[in-house]
Amino acid sequence: MEKREEESGHSPHHENIITPYSLVTLFVPIIALVLVLAYGNLLALNYLHVLTGGTWTGIDLFMGVVMGRILKGLEPPARTQVIKKLVPLMLFLMPALATVAITSGINLASQMGMLTFASPMIIAAVVIVVILSVQGFGIIMPTEIRIFLELRKKEPNRDRIIKWGMRNVKLAGSQGVFQVVLIFVMANLAFGYTLIPQ
Repeated sequence: MEKREEESGHSPHHENIITPYSLVTLFVPIIALVLVLAYGNLLALNYLHVLTGGTWTGIDLFMGVVMGRILKGLEPPARTQVIKKLVPLMLFLMPALATVAITSGINLASQMGMLTFASPMIIAAVVIVVILSVQGFGIIMPTEIRIFLELRKKEPNRDRIIKWGMRNVKLAGSQGVFQVVLIFVMANLAFGYTLIPQ
């Protein structure tokens, strides 16, 4: 029975990993960014930055705090299936959210005249953004591509999928922590503080 499920799962499941909805989650945030930048409305830019940044942070925290515990409690076959379902989220939506949140944040700071490296808070924000970018685009995204390619094989290596998937979930959780610190930095900047208030 188990063998039959595995055999039936190889082929049909391949086409279902990436769906048209996956591409929607990639392009909608990016299109929204292009429109907001073209329109030049500061309020819309701020809204887009807060919306995408907050969603990015929330998903990362959920992945690290909740999903990590759920995956640890599952049997390997079930864990593999959950990781497979997470591929479109991690491969399309999260990079789109990260790109839009960072780009809109830089543009927002520039338009508000806050983008100066004389401010320790701006330097702190830049350092955190660099860390998040290296983690997201240098580690998480390439690993998700490896998971996707492994799932496309006729006989996927379940151990590799679980190992890579769990690594990405942990990294997403650490990104959530960095983003909470970044929100603290931005809250200080929003109130005009250049240093942490005493």
